[in-house]
Amino acid sequence: MYDVPEPSSTLKRRGRFFRLGAAFVILLAVAGYLAVQYVTGGRGGSGCRVVSGEAGGTSYDFTPEQAVNAATIAAVGTGRGMPERAVTIAIATSLQESGLRNIEHGDRDSLGLFQQRPSQGWGTRKQILDPTYAAGMFYRHLAKVPDYAHLPLTVAAQRVQRSGYPEAYAKHEPDAALLSAALTGNSPATLTCAGLPATTQAAGPDAVRAALVRDFGRDALQPAAAELSAVSTPAPSPAESSGTSARTVTLPVTAGKSPAKGRSVRQRGWQLAHWAVANSSALHIERVSYGGREWTAGNADNPWHTTAADGVDGTKKAADAVRIVTAQ
Repeated sequence: MYDVPEPSSTLKRRGRFFRLGAAFVILLAVAGYLAVQYVTGGRGGSGCRVVSGEAGGTSYDFTPEQAVNAATIAAVGTGRGMPERAVTIAIATSLQESGLRNIEHGDRDSLGLFQQRPSQGWGTRKQILDPTYAAGMFYRHLAKVPDYAHLPLTVAAQRVQRSGYPEAYAKHEPDAALLSAALTGNSPATLTCAGLPATTQAAGPDAVRAALVRDFGRDALQPAAAELSAVSTPAPSPAESSGTSARTVTLPVTAGKSPAKGRSVRQRGWQLAHWAVANSSALHIERVSYGGREWTAGNADNPWHTTAADGVDGTKKAADAVRIVTAQ
């Protein structure tokens, strides 16, 4: 019988090299998967994107969770009569402090979107974990900063936050500027989300109305109710005849009085339209239309498309109304 020769040291090294290489490839694949899950909020292709209103401009990808919080921050800001610059400062601050997530932990007793501290007079734990309240408190303090709109973002944010790393806010300014331009309605048709993942909270028209009141205040729906008669009611389209109208929230934004606090009708309309898209995953919103443009759930890369001149589905829809259609 012959002895089987021992593998040479060279072959052993080669085998070890291939095993290490295979492990490295697997590690890269796992890292890539986790990165995708982080960007999309763990919902596959349900991420969001905002683009510059200028041709060839930049873009920013973010999660549905971040979209909801950014839309709330913008709504609270405009509701207080704050300019777009204030919203940019607020969103950049939240991106740095919490990644635009409503987290329940932080340094010492810091909490929420802005990492505000109950022990420092920002409110109770429950209040701070309410994004609408937290954003309102941030703006209340920002409004007391003299000439904040003309200060460098880092300086304005620092005078509110008193952070140990004030320069860290600067890196978020470009992304925050894109978000605030879209979510204040100053940059039309620039925010899109894939939308319609599985939702764990109430959805449907009533949930949309409740969320509008949450972010824009109790009078959010009153102008629509008061002015609805001023908007011509078209004959229902085939889609509406089959039940779409029961799932639709219509928000007239030009009939009757103009939006308060010096904002244009167009800005108000696009803010509401972008707000609806930002909340599309949370509220199971299927379609949003305004000003002859329509967004449909499906793909974050799918831009707002032009609808028929007279309105969605070729009917005489009021081009001055934001229409939000839910999936249920």
